[in-house]
Amino acid sequence: MDSGRIRMPETTPGTPETPAETPESARGASESAPGKPGSTLPGGPGTAPAPTSRTRGGARVAVLATAALLATAIPSARAVTAPAPRIDLTVLVVDDGGGAVGAITAELDGSGVPYRRIDLTDPDRPVLDAAFLGEASDPVTGRPHARYQGVVLPHESVFGPGSAEQTALHAYERAFGIPQVDASTWAHPGVGLDYTDAGGWSGVLDGATADVTTAGKSGPFGYLAGPLVFDDNAPGTAESHGFAGRPRPGYTSYLDLPVGGGRAGLLGEYVTDGRRELVVTFAYNAHQRPFRALARGIVDWLTQGVHLGRSRNYFSVHVDDVFAPDARWDTARDCTPGDADCAGGEGEGTTPIRMTAADARYAAAWQKSAGFTLDLVYNGGQGEQWKSEHGGADPLTDRLVADRARYRWINHTYTHPFLGCVQDTTVVPWRCARDSKGDTLWTTRQELSAQIRDNLDWALGKGISVDRSELVTGEHSGLRTLPQQPADNPHLAGALAENGVSWTASDNSREPRQRSLGPAYGAAKTVPRHPVNVYYNVGTAAEMTDEYNWIHTSRADGGSGTCEANPATTCLPAPLPAATGYADHIVPQEARTALSHLLGNDPRPHYVHQSNLAEERLLYPVLDRVLGDYRALFAPSAPLVVPAQREAGAELARRTAWDQALDAGKVTAYRVGATVTVKAPAGVEAPVTAPEGTRRQLLLGAAAFGTPYAGTRSAWTAPEPLQTSVTLTLPTA
Repeated sequence: MDSGRIRMPETTPGTPETPAETPESARGASESAPGKPGSTLPGGPGTAPAPTSRTRGGARVAVLATAALLATAIPSARAVTAPAPRIDLTVLVVDDGGGAVGAITAELDGSGVPYRRIDLTDPDRPVLDAAFLGEASDPVTGRPHARYQGVVLPHESVFGPGSAEQTALHAYERAFGIPQVDASTWAHPGVGLDYTDAGGWSGVLDGATADVTTAGKSGPFGYLAGPLVFDDNAPGTAESHGFAGRPRPGYTSYLDLPVGGGRAGLLGEYVTDGRRELVVTFAYNAHQRPFRALARGIVDWLTQGVHLGRSRNYFSVHVDDVFAPDARWDTARDCTPGDADCAGGEGEGTTPIRMTAADARYAAAWQKSAGFTLDLVYNGGQGEQWKSEHGGADPLTDRLVADRARYRWINHTYTHPFLGCVQDTTVVPWRCARDSKGDTLWTTRQELSAQIRDNLDWALGKGISVDRSELVTGEHSGLRTLPQQPADNPHLAGALAENGVSWTASDNSREPRQRSLGPAYGAAKTVPRHPVNVYYNVGTAAEMTDEYNWIHTSRADGGSGTCEANPATTCLPAPLPAATGYADHIVPQEARTALSHLLGNDPRPHYVHQSNLAEERLLYPVLDRVLGDYRALFAPSAPLVVPAQREAGAELARRTAWDQALDAGKVTAYRVGATVTVKAPAGVEAPVTAPEGTRRQLLLGAAAFGTPYAGTRSAWTAPEPLQTSVTLTLPTA
């Protein structure tokens, strides 16, 4: 069948403790769990869960008859007398609007796995019966046909025990060997666990440590190395709630808690009545770290390791303004000299922030010890200007050029000018200047090209290797900047084309989606970058904390009041202490935010500024925290992927084309026995994940499929010339 998916609307959970990024929102999470006050347990003691589905008259009898026929035709997915069924590579998601199903749906969306979502609140939704789920004999091929390779339910009894839909679903799962995920339930014998009062536990999980079991590490969660610590971002606020139960026969624990000298399961596989369920007995949402760490394994378990979609853990860091000085925050006036809203003129009392040769040596040494490479986003002309103003010498440039091979380099224009409209700074905020006819005045194409070209030539003269297809303009200028400049500089696309630029950076907090610039085929595309809230205009922890308090505290607490006026910016309950606020609050918060991007299959780069590597070198504690937390959690089979800007851009472009093909219903993918067939529109690469040992069929012979990551193999793939589809042969073991 044609695979398509219906997207869930995005959610933006948050904890009261977590202020927003500047300008992008930092995300925390808090989700109600089954068993919290005011909630109703699905199938809990003393309750009789009513079916939430709508059924047609006589549906139960018809479903049971059809299910019996299906079970007779295919008594087992492994039956040797029946032809191997066709199983479409699509997931069925039954959604009650809760955070757990929403989290799994977000994982499917983010990795490119097609699914069909059934909204339980829709009175016109389809009824799950045998005809909806599959057929005993395809009218064309004669083989059995399963329309869904896996099923996600809010909990195990969502349709009601013994209901027609529940009966049909169970018959389908038995007949075709289809796995089911119970997204969030409670510990009870119906899911293979003892009640919590029989050697189990229930309560708030904030800060608790759960262990991946030996079975989990040898199974779907083998990419995890260490324990999972549940989020505790807001002390005093319950963020996670769960039930841990003692396993009964048929239940294999993958994640458990220490309880009373023993272990109790939080997540495991329950095999019963010829069916397999992955049972999750804690609450979560898409942004919480335990789920993000487990999400890959949940999808692999659900799809038996064979699915459309591909996922990696990406993390790259761009350091902007290299060779240029950055203005410094004035802690007395709560503004940055040089900005239009910071009056004062001459003698303002602050000095710019710029790396030294010692900072450059430290950066090179840190990279080696951390096993991580930074992208230096450079302004060669600013370095030349600094040299001319300081007696013709610049030890910083000399050191970085000497170490040039240790970094990756990205063109940031020669002198970092604003490349959009000509700014009229006589008003606050600035506006675009206009000519006598009222037309907007723009930076010319000649100046745009010169800024790009001159910076490339400067690097070439220094022996620095730069990919000319990559560009970051100063302040992402030239691109539309709301509200003052609602359109791109009309000269930008042409200047990019004539200089061979294919990928230009944008600010993810303003434009999270990639887009093309200009109507021409092959036009440059944006690469959104995440801003890291270690500000460009601070060199010390005290300065950082002062500006952070100004943004994130109320007027009554001495702040700007921005957090009161703008709901996207959270107010702190009290100002952070100047001496400890950065280390104790800002560093862990920014590390959490960056790690959430990393665990979300997000290839977008993060960006900081050279000032963050200068003076007190504020960036390193954040990076050390991110890298340390990641490496403590993940096994070597899931290494960090550090994409270049062009690679991040290409990944986003492939995803956009893939999502469009799925949404248009133009993808066909299915499995018959050990053979997987994938068909997509011409020019669209398909993301595919399969087990180790999978072979791709070529025109002549076969070859190993994909590249290894986290225990599976995956790739973006398309048919070879003269082929109409991609065909994979799975390992027979």
